[in-house]
Amino acid sequence: MKPEELKARTKQFALDVLNLTDSVPFSRKGDAICKQLIRSATSVGANYRSACRARSKADFISKITVVEEESDESQYWLEILMESGVVPIDRVAELLKEADELTAIFTSSGKTAKLNRFNPQSTIRNPKSQ
Repeated sequence: MKPEELKARTKQFALDVLNLTDSVPFSRKGDAICKQLIRSATSVGANYRSACRARSKADFISKITVVEEESDESQYWLEILMESGVVPIDRVAELLKEADELTAIFTSSGKTAKLNRFNPQSTIRNPKSQ
């Protein structure tokens, strides 16, 4: 998936979460869960955009790890929202699926970046130094 497509997808995820939380009836537990969910879900896209502008491979790895954590945290809060009975399963199912897919994408991206962190050619020794 191209970075621009993933930027759009993470933005849509945030917007979908905002729409869901607007429809949650006010209660102490619902309000607390929604605040946490809004923070993590909007952070996914914001931090992904930041990762796309990373200055180095190490910077990218650091930032994409944050994106992975935030998407996983969003999944957690969606599960809590559903399992606490604040919102029925059918209203959360698609967002849970999207949070899971985003977490998988960013986990894979981070692993790939870590594997490719070192350029294999940079480990070749200079024959004159042997």
